[in-house]
Amino acid sequence: MENIIEVKSLQKMFANQTALEDVNFHVRKGEIFGFLGPSGSGKTTTIKILTDQLFPTDGIANVFGVPSIMLRKKGYRKKFGVLTDNSGLYERLTVYDNLKLYCQLYDVSFKRITEVLAMVNLQPEQKIVVSKLSRGMLQRVMLARTFLHEPELLFLDEPTSSLDPVNSKHIHDGLRQLNAKGTTIFLTTHDMNEAELLCHRVAFLNKGKVQLLDEPQKLRRKFSDSTMTVELTDGRKIILHNDLEGSKELYTYMSTGQMASIYSNEPTLGDIFVEVTGRKLV
Repeated sequence: MENIIEVKSLQKMFANQTALEDVNFHVRKGEIFGFLGPSGSGKTTTIKILTDQLFPTDGIANVFGVPSIMLRKKGYRKKFGVLTDNSGLYERLTVYDNLKLYCQLYDVSFKRITEVLAMVNLQPEQKIVVSKLSRGMLQRVMLARTFLHEPELLFLDEPTSSLDPVNSKHIHDGLRQLNAKGTTIFLTTHDMNEAELLCHRVAFLNKGKVQLLDEPQKLRRKFSDSTMTVELTDGRKIILHNDLEGSKELYTYMSTGQMASIYSNEPTLGDIFVEVTGRKLV
């Protein structure tokens, strides 16, 4: 599968402080790639390098097969979208009028506005002036603007950090729709549940280094203790090992009608991150 992002030995220094150190990963075309880590781990710095907002100190950061500094050229601007901490919205205009301006910029039909507002659950608020929006609503307008031109590549930095669970679900559904149409998504988050729901592969970033990279389910299996929990009809919970003895005991509970439910004891991505890095995701 073709790689749309390739990062090799990437380093970024700010004065005497190292933000990124020997970072290596690639993102395949058509996947949702999670770049996970706590605040201050280097996630935003990486996005800013990949979108030509910062220069790397050393290493390679290629996007669309060219160095990221080439993205400033006109031919690349419409190929990607980015959600940053800078809104880029006109506060005196309504939500709808802001999106109209971006439709003109990207040469997109105004009909697309209705679609993206539905994706972020903002149809009723489209006539509200941006200056009167709550922080969560503002976040959703910025996401709608990012979705407008259905870019080949989408960079999202903590896209649901200000949103409640209902609106987060709308965003997740919208991201899946875009991805199904072919958009590659580079997602930074410290929300491990969000990563498990959306991402095909994830990288754990800690103190400027990638410490683990794989598919979420493969990571969970790798760090599993190979046990399962059986809940019995009398309320007891029995932990069984995934071996011959465990299978015999499980068969006994099943054949005698004592088993109420069963589930594996795989760790969450958050559990794995803490085990690998010794840090909590805050």
